[in-house]
Amino acid sequence: MFSIGALSQHTGVKVPTIRYYEQMGLMSAPERTEGNQRRYGRAERERLGFIKHARDLGFSIGAICSLIELNNHPNRSCAEASEIAASQLVYVREKIASLTRLERELARISDGCSGNGIADKCYVLASLADHARCETDH
Repeated sequence: MFSIGALSQHTGVKVPTIRYYEQMGLMSAPERTEGNQRRYGRAERERLGFIKHARDLGFSIGAICSLIELNNHPNRSCAEASEIAASQLVYVREKIASLTRLERELARISDGCSGNGIADKCYVLASLADHARCETDH
């Protein structure tokens, strides 16, 4: 059995986050000692590892709930899990495209700076003050 602190150390998930996951229903309420301290077993550690990995991949709490629900029914088709993962992939690709546009715009603004004094109309500051100077919508 693990205390919440030990569970946190084993998984790299902070204690307040573990409590939050319990409140959100991602993890079931743990057993308690006579002193009302939480105690977690191997199954809870594995569940928390699953949640952490899913969060690291950017899955929302709602998507993780759905994946956990699917995992609790091994006789169901994994097509729904595949759909959830595919949806996350679309989101990540859209985010990458957005970040790429942002990178290009920041590079353009940065490269436009002459390095002269601020009084000489700094290109960076002028660009930040006027969105119309941007080449793309970011």
